[in-house]
Amino acid sequence: MAGLVLLRHGESSANAAGRFTGHWDVSLSPDGVRQAAVAAELLHHSGWRPGIVFSSPLQRATRTADLVLDVLYPTGARPEIHVDAELIERGYGVLTGMRKSRVRAEFGADLAHIWRRSLSVRPPTPSELQRTGPAVDWDGAPGQGPPAAASEISESLTDVLARIDCWLDEALYPALALRMRVLTVAHGNSLRALLMRLDHLSEEQVIELNVPTGQPLVYDVGGRGVVPGSGRYLDPKAAAVAARAVAEEGGT
Repeated sequence: MAGLVLLRHGESSANAAGRFTGHWDVSLSPDGVRQAAVAAELLHHSGWRPGIVFSSPLQRATRTADLVLDVLYPTGARPEIHVDAELIERGYGVLTGMRKSRVRAEFGADLAHIWRRSLSVRPPTPSELQRTGPAVDWDGAPGQGPPAAASEISESLTDVLARIDCWLDEALYPALALRMRVLTVAHGNSLRALLMRLDHLSEEQVIELNVPTGQPLVYDVGGRGVVPGSGRYLDPKAAAVAARAVAEEGGT
């Protein structure tokens, strides 16, 4: 029987430090590993097993998928993880690696909110910012910041929607048409874009949408595909608490 579970990866080391992550390929934090284990147990106790798994290529997503499959398929006979670049997190440009509190202090709360939540506005890249003002320096331990290539990728949520539309047509819809159970592990913004499509959300609704880490979101699938509005978290109370924490940080 077809089905769909969406899962935002567990907390990353950059999440834990209050930094923008984007395409920066950081590992899970210890809490993120625990969140992945909790997500796996929720799926295990619900009796839900995926027949196919899709993941962003970033290690915080693939590691989460691995940890979940370790629990759901302890004998090792488990489905392959299909790594799809379309599911990667939104590129945050110059914000990549910056502390969120620093962004608000240097650029102002209003502009920081627009960069984080607007559908169409892209944050500047370091190259663009250098042409109009001083460069933004890494404020952490030497050698531990994001690679320059990750910071030069800047996207709006509209850009993310364009690649999610391709992924829906090329990956998710064909898998569901084969009556497969699908687990998709991705990021806050790629999942916001995906939920906008699956639930037919308005711009206002998606601006207010917060996706918690490590909380499985289960959708019903019928003859016409994913049933809009059918998504429910396996642990709704914990998911609500985690979503509020995302909102209090200013959103993903």
